[in-house]
Amino acid sequence: MAIPVIDFSKVNGSGEERAQTMAQIANGCEEWGFFQLVNHGIPEELLERVKKVSSECYKLEREEKFKNSKLMKSLKDMAEKKNGEKLENVDWEDVFILLDDNQWPSETPGFKETMAEYRAELKKLAERIMEVMDENLGLPKGYIKKALNGGEGDNAFFGTKVSHYPPCPHPELVNGLRAHTDAGGVILLFQDDEVGGLQILKDDQWIDVQPLKNTIVINTGDQIEVLSNGKYKSAWHRVLAAPNGNRRSLASFYNPSLTATIAPAPQLLEKANLETNHEEYPKFVFGDYMSIYAEQKFLPKEPRFQAVRAV
Repeated sequence: MAIPVIDFSKVNGSGEERAQTMAQIANGCEEWGFFQLVNHGIPEELLERVKKVSSECYKLEREEKFKNSKLMKSLKDMAEKKNGEKLENVDWEDVFILLDDNQWPSETPGFKETMAEYRAELKKLAERIMEVMDENLGLPKGYIKKALNGGEGDNAFFGTKVSHYPPCPHPELVNGLRAHTDAGGVILLFQDDEVGGLQILKDDQWIDVQPLKNTIVINTGDQIEVLSNGKYKSAWHRVLAAPNGNRRSLASFYNPSLTATIAPAPQLLEKANLETNHEEYPKFVFGDYMSIYAEQKFLPKEPRFQAVRAV
């Protein structure tokens, strides 16, 4: 099995070709929770610059700190014990978050300009993908975007997580990134096109998300699962630590504002009510969900939905 790879440019077409592409995206959302986009509209020249500045940033501003980190020392200590135990509650990951208003790395030439341009392109792509989801779900155009923004305006959270997974001397003793589903809305990942390691869980099997040059990997978060009343499911995924390579990963999250009320779309509830034994998802404020998620990120998601139902 391989993660679906979809030519996004064909959404702009018409007729049978467009219909097939829309069906492919619907299948990616319904059956996988993950799919890869080619011809997504983000210039390759920009993506090449993003690779360059993010790798340079790690070398210039992050690598030495990681090598001297508590995590590195803990792994060495665990390896010396040789008792078969793993480092369970950490991830073999160097990470920082880019928001429009937080402090960005400042020593890497071109980093700020390149990443600001990239984030603007990714946000536009996220909104186009949400419009496709609206159409596939039979919702009014702009429905999901409006829901994530808490109504009109531009209140959604848009963050970019810049990660590197350096070579690990004992990959059997630690996770690159522990298995989880994403809490938010639409996630757009620009992953390393040479060093693999990302896997998703499908039909009780862990499947590699194959590295493909300059694709954008899309996955749906827990809030899309709720808005679609379970038609689209958020998928479990993880990253394996590896002895070689330095995996680069840039994940951008289009998430609800903390004050947004999230609930299944009424149009989808009407359809669900025609089915028997179909329990609808809860209605809640996203900030309440995030409080629960912060404590239960690496645990099964169903109890999170139950907990927020009771808030």
